[in-house]
Amino acid sequence: MAYRHTPVLLNEFLEYINCKEGGIYVDATVGNAGHALQLLKQYPKIGLLVGIDCDREAVDLSKKNLAAFSHKTTVVHGNFRQLKKILEQLGIHKIDGILFDLGISMSQLKDPLRGLSFSLKGPLDMRMDNSTSFQAKDLLKQASSRELEKILREYGEEPWAKRISANIKKHLQKSPLHDTAELSDIVLRSIPSKFYPKKIHAATRTFQAIRIAVNDELNSLIKGLDNAIDVLGPAGRICAISFHSLEDRIVKNKFKEWAKGCKCPPGLPFCACNEKKKLKIITKKPVNPSQEEITDNPRARSAKLRAGERLQQ
Repeated sequence: MAYRHTPVLLNEFLEYINCKEGGIYVDATVGNAGHALQLLKQYPKIGLLVGIDCDREAVDLSKKNLAAFSHKTTVVHGNFRQLKKILEQLGIHKIDGILFDLGISMSQLKDPLRGLSFSLKGPLDMRMDNSTSFQAKDLLKQASSRELEKILREYGEEPWAKRISANIKKHLQKSPLHDTAELSDIVLRSIPSKFYPKKIHAATRTFQAIRIAVNDELNSLIKGLDNAIDVLGPAGRICAISFHSLEDRIVKNKFKEWAKGCKCPPGLPFCACNEKKKLKIITKKPVNPSQEEITDNPRARSAKLRAGERLQQ
């Protein structure tokens, strides 16, 4: 079944990316090519657009959606944590702009075989890249109760992490966990119903945390951002769209680190680290979707966009 893909904060992204004629741009999470396609339509004089995605299905779909611009697009399968290596293999050493859209597409979420949804019965998989072998079922089996509690608390900000992790491990001592429906049921039974969150399903945080851990998403984001600042040319723009506080915090802190430069302790009479400022922050506060966009696409409500510009090197 096909789902309509609506790129989030599209107009804001098109404004902040500030395209240059003949420039090289990267969509590090190309997905269904929603942002990439509109970028090419609005700025037809772009020199090259490189799309990267760790989901092979997304790579195939984005190639299809970008077919009209195939002469100036290259879409590759890969993880943006290896951004520099991917670009070097394409003979590219500097770029003029990059987008990280960190959301999950509806087609991924609604595919029961991926095991990403608590509302659809499917295997305990949760891989974004099915060429890797480590799945959610492996994580749940291998992690201790304390390790699992830490994952749920840190990656899902789940206040009932201890009870949920204990009940998952108790279940596994008796029998295997077969599917997402069983996992969701354990979560629901672990949280007193009067404490169910009002705006999201009670299993949302647990599923988010396990998915993040399976795919090592936060470490990948840190490495991807560090790669991006290194390959951005002078005045090149970086845009990041995040959908939960953990991702946004990483982006915000990276931007602040690059904008500050010097890492020396306060009080030193001179700079000993020789770190230079790398970024000018364009968005002093994150840009949120308009109420009109949220009404049209409720999944956009938690989105935040941050943008910065590479300083002279």
